Amino acid sequence: MAGKGMKSLSEALRGLSLAAQPSRTLPTRQASVVCRRAMATAIDTKPANITRSVTEPWDPITSVPLTIYSFPSLEPRSLESWSPKHLHLPLRRDILHLAVVYEGDKTRQGTASSKTRWEVHGSHRKIRPQKGSGRARAGTRQSPLYRGGGKSHGPKPRDFSTKLNRKVYDLAWRTALSYRYRRGELIVTEDGMELPLPDDFLQLAEAGVLGRELEDSFVCKYVAELMTALQWDKNHGRTTFITGDRRPNLFTGLDIAGENGRALELEDVDVKDLLETGRIVIERSALREMIKEHSSDLISRVAVKGLSNKPTLGQVLVR
Repeated sequence: MAGKGMKSLSEALRGLSLAAQPSRTLPTRQASVVCRRAMATAIDTKPANITRSVTEPWDPITSVPLTIYSFPSLEPRSLESWSPKHLHLPLRRDILHLAVVYEGDKTRQGTASSKTRWEVHGSHRKIRPQKGSGRARAGTRQSPLYRGGGKSHGPKPRDFSTKLNRKVYDLAWRTALSYRYRRGELIVTEDGMELPLPDDFLQLAEAGVLGRELEDSFVCKYVAELMTALQWDKNHGRTTFITGDRRPNLFTGLDIAGENGRALELEDVDVKDLLETGRIVIERSALREMIKEHSSDLISRVAVKGLSNKPTLGQVLVR
């Protein structure tokens, strides 16, 4: 029995000595498996580089170029640098949807009104006795059950407008402009955009030689040919022109040839107007005023020395 005890004791000590050996005595293959543990970006085969490695420097876009054209020749006049927070925001369909619904609710009139039984003209006496006539019980002629009576639960004047955070609404404006810019559908022109009608036609129109129908037909044909030459007509999605104030020739011409586009003043433009037609043609001053008015979410309440609270508007690079 003593021999068996000594044998079991020696086996236990031998097991302890093996467990206490350092990790360098492990097999080389097993050690290599342990040491090859790395980040996911270090694998040999990967489908696509869709993520940025932590070792790569972060170099975000600091400015986007914007070309200013002349109208209607579309000759480049200058090149400006704009902040990506103005014209290079990612597409957010949820924010655009909130803005469009908010504008639609705000423009509903809510003037529908119907009369209740107490507002209908006439006597409110009981039509017939309660009992004895053999007919159903009846109250007054103003009952909703009778023709000409009041309406049960009818509409009354109400306010359909909803609420939306100002910063979310301003972000929707610049998101819509960024969507147009990224698709190449935002065309910025010089100030004073106007439709150049022929001088001969203007002289005849001022002299009163042409009739109203002849003037309208000439303007409609002229605008249609101009829009077709620029590929801005109805076959290419129509065009929305945005100006700082009303331009007589441009607004009148597009009112006559409305199937090819429309013209709006800056104060009449909504987010929905920026998303409806095929492209947006806007004056430089109108674009600056639009972004300046809708930048509340870019203003920080915390002042940092050496940093501007608001991104600067377009800076001219080449003229």
